[in-house]
Amino acid sequence: MQHIHLLGICGTGMAALAGILKELGYLVTGSDEQAYPPMSTFLERLGIKVLNGYQPQNLEPAPDLVVVGNVIRRENPEAQAVLARNLPRLSLPEALNRFLVGDRQSIVVAGTHGKSTTTALTAWLLQATGRDPGFMVGGIARNFNANYRTGRGDYVVLEGDEYDTAFFDKRPKFIHFRPRLAVLTSIEYDHADIYPDLDRVIQAFEGFVQQVGAGGRLLAWGAAPLVRQVCGRAAGDVAFYGLQEGNFWRAGEIEPGSGGMNFTVSRDGRHWGRFFTPLLGTHNVWNSLAAVAVLAELGEEPERLQKALTGFLGVKRRLEAAGEYRGVLVLEDFAHHPTAVAVTLEAVRRGYPGRRLVAVFEPRTNTSRRRVFQEPYARAFKDADLIIVREPPDLWKVPEEEQFSSARLVEDLRGRGQEAFYFPDTDLLLAALLERLRPGDVALIMSNGGFDNLVPRLAAALGGEK
Repeated sequence: MQHIHLLGICGTGMAALAGILKELGYLVTGSDEQAYPPMSTFLERLGIKVLNGYQPQNLEPAPDLVVVGNVIRRENPEAQAVLARNLPRLSLPEALNRFLVGDRQSIVVAGTHGKSTTTALTAWLLQATGRDPGFMVGGIARNFNANYRTGRGDYVVLEGDEYDTAFFDKRPKFIHFRPRLAVLTSIEYDHADIYPDLDRVIQAFEGFVQQVGAGGRLLAWGAAPLVRQVCGRAAGDVAFYGLQEGNFWRAGEIEPGSGGMNFTVSRDGRHWGRFFTPLLGTHNVWNSLAAVAVLAELGEEPERLQKALTGFLGVKRRLEAAGEYRGVLVLEDFAHHPTAVAVTLEAVRRGYPGRRLVAVFEPRTNTSRRRVFQEPYARAFKDADLIIVREPPDLWKVPEEEQFSSARLVEDLRGRGQEAFYFPDTDLLLAALLERLRPGDVALIMSNGGFDNLVPRLAAALGGEK
């Protein structure tokens, strides 16, 4: 049995790869620092041994292959041992190509926003129409209760991440994928820790669209001039999707429905079908339109897609309802980029009219901890009635002159006439939140991390009664 060892195994993508390899019959081990739930328990359930800490002896006996996650730096002692011993190694995307995609056709979804939902939805539509896909997505797809699936069908759906690949390969991860069919949802500045400016982001996405070779098909969001500019570098055919006339795939007649959104789809100027997505917000109509278009490009008819789309359960922590406690509805979302914060708040405002909207935000990403978005965040919260912001965690990791200021954000919001408060830590924030919440409120918790278990702590403090 071939032995494969994963460095940084507790990362979301690496843990998914571990599960894939285990399912395919490999002996899988891994190492990480401070392994903790949910990934530690997930790997334990799979029977995968996780070594705590990085050290050369973790490579005894020598594995047949080492997969190196992008969290691993060159100076890591275990990585140094891999190099010194010249052990065979792959990055995460290279391993996905070899072990998950293989000789199957990959469908890759890339973009600054919406890629996790669009990837999970595309995988679900493939599954619901009998195509038994493999997939990997950067969140837990609730229809599968997992962020990966090996599948036996002809297609593998992958979330195309623009973050760097590994310490030995600084190219974006999605450069390693060569899809025949791909989706580009959006392009904005993000990942300030690895991209110094928007031009470098544009260059990365130009590289991605060039991976869709001649004979391939790229579905791209047509409303963004920057997306259209980048698609000018595509080698394959490009079909734009969006809300305006002139897009090959177009959504129209958008209106909120019971627990979701109704919309029509036109194909090349002709009505193609009317759909309902059980997701809130116009931005999720965009995501749904992209996924429906993918299936249509594969030959699927609208009737089966109409039924399949209504069964999509979403992705965990993407506008997920944690519950309603003492009249307070608690929602959780991954939003961290200003654009994502704005569209998420707009979706909740439209989805729960007449209720006070309380936005609770933790700027936690490498980009949101930087002042590059200081001004845009002040405009992103316009749909919230009350805003509560935490000090960015681990702010010391950012040079002082580049640090984001939650206190300044609150000052700016107050200057715009909004009720806003700043707290240095989650304990103080929770206490203040509990003082201010009242029955009928919708509390939207936004963070790309655990937020110090704020959601379960809030639910428990509210009594845990629905």
